[in-house]
Amino acid sequence: MEKKQTKKWLQSTAITLAAALLLAGCGTDQGQGTSSAQAVSAGSASELTYALATSPDSLDAGASGFAVSHRVFRNIFDSLVSQQKDGTFQPWLATGWKKSEDGKTYTFTLRQDVTFQDGTKFNAEAVKANFDHIYSGGRGQSIALLGPFQSAEVVDEYTIKIILSKPFEPLLSGLSSGFLGISSPKAIQEFGDQYGKHPVGTGPFKFVKWSENDEIVLEKNPDYKWGPPTAENKGPSHLDKLIFKIIPEEATRIGSVQSGQGLAAETVPPQLISALQNDEKLKVDQSITNGTAFSLYFNTKNEPWNDVKARKAVHLAIDVDTIVNTLYLGTYQRAWSPLTPGMLGYDVTLENKLAPDVAKANQYLDELGWKKGADGIREKDGKKLIIRYLEPSPNREKRNDIAAIVQQQLKQIGVQVNLTITKDTNTPISKGEYDIFGNSQVKADPDILTNLLRSDRMFTKGGTNWAQLSDPNIDKLLEQGSSESDPEKRKAIYTKIQQYMIENAIALPIYVFPYTVAHSKSVEGLKFDLLGYPQFYDVQIRN
Repeated sequence: MEKKQTKKWLQSTAITLAAALLLAGCGTDQGQGTSSAQAVSAGSASELTYALATSPDSLDAGASGFAVSHRVFRNIFDSLVSQQKDGTFQPWLATGWKKSEDGKTYTFTLRQDVTFQDGTKFNAEAVKANFDHIYSGGRGQSIALLGPFQSAEVVDEYTIKIILSKPFEPLLSGLSSGFLGISSPKAIQEFGDQYGKHPVGTGPFKFVKWSENDEIVLEKNPDYKWGPPTAENKGPSHLDKLIFKIIPEEATRIGSVQSGQGLAAETVPPQLISALQNDEKLKVDQSITNGTAFSLYFNTKNEPWNDVKARKAVHLAIDVDTIVNTLYLGTYQRAWSPLTPGMLGYDVTLENKLAPDVAKANQYLDELGWKKGADGIREKDGKKLIIRYLEPSPNREKRNDIAAIVQQQLKQIGVQVNLTITKDTNTPISKGEYDIFGNSQVKADPDILTNLLRSDRMFTKGGTNWAQLSDPNIDKLLEQGSSESDPEKRKAIYTKIQQYMIENAIALPIYVFPYTVAHSKSVEGLKFDLLGYPQFYDVQIRN
């Protein structure tokens, strides 16, 4: 019965959007305004339905690495500390902390008035149990966020020490993330491997149910009164219920907001942003995500792409401005660095330094001995010049279209691009059977580059070193960057790393992702955290 209702809901929504697109194509938004006006009145005063583009893999904060999972479980879990827009930290579940002089021990004092949603007490034992859970699971982003974590020691009921094997400056940033949100130890033990489908935290919303590929339902935690310092609300959520509807098809997802069957939807396609902004009943919000820009990473181990001159030839042949302007219609910002502009240490001097130069690209390949054959593809020693382009996100942000344009642009200089667009990338990555891999990641600290560049972070060892880079100097800089406590010195270190990545054509930055939400103007108080993810605790629905 539930599936039939969902199908009917989606069909109705798709029809609504089709009508809206037709009207937009005729150069008028009059029809959309009428449709939305009828729809918004159908919303509930205390329930927010939010359409997601993809489904979470797990709601166990310690086990998931998916951004979409974070958008859901951030509402269920609180963190020990809160990171502010300026990069500083304030108390949350921890009332304060002290770092030892050697930088290897953090002592946190905890709130004494917090309970988990299952009624159990939040205390130092609970925090320790979470770290134990993370290290027994070994999945997701949580372990990387803890860096050189060695152990957690309970000092007394509301004091806990985190001991590191060496100084790790990004620790507080990691502890502020939802990926290190605090779970109920009782629930972890009770549900075991199925905990990701039965999450319990101390947050403003309680988990109710998860219907696979359909919806995730949360409801208000009536006892909540320990929100983050970034929130205006000081008590329970204004919303009684928060429903995440999973709608991968973008026309249907956006149509759900236009029809009023949902009040908000994420990831608005660029071609619809202008029309939605002109709808008097809707509002479009954007938030730049922090971390790494979507970039194309070269596998520096494979010939001939292990030669920097060959990689530079590809850089010079790809016209990034054309790609970004063509596909995103001015709604996405072109990236110049592997780091996003909001990150500590972002190197602004890289902006406008890369420009396409097909003649020079051809010159480089000529100098390397690659000559064009009868079919226009370069050859050397009987082998054609081929790039294997592996794209893991077929339906995300037109990344498959980026691959197709790159394929055409590189054909100009005699490089054949063999595209593989698939979600199943584990095997080709493990075997090194790729030459270009597109990727972006989210984190509020430049230490995110460690997992992308350090020689011990290869994919086969649990890392994301797509470039398969192994450079002792970069390893040393990354180590210095993670242990340095002086922000200015950290900036200088990460500047060097970014410049190295561009000068050596390790990665070609393409775009900075703007997380975009379309919502009814009746939805007020929607905010975005430092990662660019939506926060619902302050949201109210105007009648």
